[in-house]
Amino acid sequence: MTTDVISGMLTTAKGSLERFHDVTTDDDGALTFAHGGVLCVVQGTELEEGLPVLNLTCVVAWDLPESADPEHDVPRRVGLGVGEGLFGTPRVVRGERGWDVTLRYAFPAAGLGEGPMGTLLMLVVSSASSMRAELVGS
Repeated sequence: MTTDVISGMLTTAKGSLERFHDVTTDDDGALTFAHGGVLCVVQGTELEEGLPVLNLTCVVAWDLPESADPEHDVPRRVGLGVGEGLFGTPRVVRGERGWDVTLRYAFPAAGLGEGPMGTLLMLVVSSASSMRAELVGS
């Protein structure tokens, strides 16, 4: 039953996103798309029995340079709310070639129609795009 609910949530998410983006369905059912240079994936899972959720992960930027200047220090800027939005949790990780920044948001989506689902997803994606613009200057 839960697999059907998750599949339905992903179908609704795809329909809502296709109004704005080209969306690809991966072999595992995840949805991938890009928005303003931000790569995004929507996955469905069950946190616990009876609690199916969608998880939206946005790869905001990668390989950003380290800087001793506080005005350009990526972790500091993200911590102070660069591109701050109402939805999503930013994360900064030190990669091999610099700082990688993601924004994640998980929410129970069962029963949401395409309109409300699209609004919620686009609020998160817009926050990720704003964050990217402030971090990489585009």
